[in-house]
Amino acid sequence: MTYKTSDNPRHANSWYAASANDKRVRPQLQGEIEADVCVIGAGFTGISAALELCERGYSVVVLEAERIGFGASGRNGGQIVNGYSRDLQTIAGRYGPDKAVKLGAMSLEGGEIIRNRVATYKIDCGLVQGGFFAAFTDKQVREMAAHKANWEKYGHSGLEMVGKDEVSRYVKTDRYAGGMIDRLGGHIHPLNLVLGEAAAVESLGGRIFEGSRVTGVETGERPLVRTAEGSVRANYVLVCGNAYLSPLLPEIHGRMMPVSSQVMATEPLDAELAESLLPANYCVEDANYILDYYRRTADNRLLYGGGIGYGGHDPKDLTSVIRPNMLKTFPQLKDVRIDYAWSGNFALTLTRIPHMGKISETVFFSHGDSGHGVTTTHLLGKILGEAVAGHAERFDVWASLPNLPFPGGRALRVPLTALGAWWYGMRDRLGL
Repeated sequence: MTYKTSDNPRHANSWYAASANDKRVRPQLQGEIEADVCVIGAGFTGISAALELCERGYSVVVLEAERIGFGASGRNGGQIVNGYSRDLQTIAGRYGPDKAVKLGAMSLEGGEIIRNRVATYKIDCGLVQGGFFAAFTDKQVREMAAHKANWEKYGHSGLEMVGKDEVSRYVKTDRYAGGMIDRLGGHIHPLNLVLGEAAAVESLGGRIFEGSRVTGVETGERPLVRTAEGSVRANYVLVCGNAYLSPLLPEIHGRMMPVSSQVMATEPLDAELAESLLPANYCVEDANYILDYYRRTADNRLLYGGGIGYGGHDPKDLTSVIRPNMLKTFPQLKDVRIDYAWSGNFALTLTRIPHMGKISETVFFSHGDSGHGVTTTHLLGKILGEAVAGHAERFDVWASLPNLPFPGGRALRVPLTALGAWWYGMRDRLGL
């Protein structure tokens, strides 16, 4: 199948890249420079940390191997989903109620950070409030109700259960048995968000270099970060490469696995048709283990995502999984053209909890948001900035969580994880 081509160099051929507000290419790092902090990676985590530090008056250099938002930050479904990839009840069972309370207190902050930065820096990223979680079965409805009750213990009052007869207020399909809305959720154009935040970094004196892949990190009292054409000497280094981090730092690279997800965007729909599909303009995520997610865009496309590829592997035809699912949800779109289709990797940890910590006293890292990256990256980037500024209390909470290697090492992590996903996917199909 032939799709439209973006005019945005070195980005995925996505609708996001094609519709980006800022297509400027930043320069490569040349020569030796110094900064208070060097950030590796210009995705949400790295840019969030850089902006927090610039606001605190630090001199910051960001090194990006490709383009700002090149990885998951510029390719995801654009949904503001609160919380983490594991619910707070699971976190309490694993790590104790004290850790659940502390993580619960932070669980809505990522969305707040996004909304505050959009307002403060006048970022044009199509922010729309509201999200809908769709349940296929009565069992999933009951699980959502339990999830809502647990969330409310930690102060989340924006959730509301939706009965089968009310689903059509949010999505016009007969596939769902009910669901739950999150009034503190929402959706954005993620590439325009990270580009707007990067522009805010630059407005505060931060420097961002693209096409500047890191080739070496020398730890020590004042670490040195090398690229092919230059180097940065800094007081601190923040490693924020996530699923696109090279094997440069084996201490952390082996603790995560890249996982791909596929996304497509239809041609612009008639405005009346687009509104009929999603009347409230909420984004939608279903409750299956291998889930679908979709939303309307500002130009009335339907952006539909799903599928999964462990190890970062994609199907030969990017729409082979998600287009049939879209037509199950909206059969009236059977003749609609798909203009763009792309994939992107997110970083999965064995625990499905983000991995934060230190390689040395001056080199910090954060990655492994495990599919909940839009909000969590903003939170953890801010927390990295706090830690550099000497306020490490929240960083220490995250760094204290155990992070485990995948069973069987790198050779077996993909087949074993895929086997587990097959099992849970089979349970979804059987309604168990």
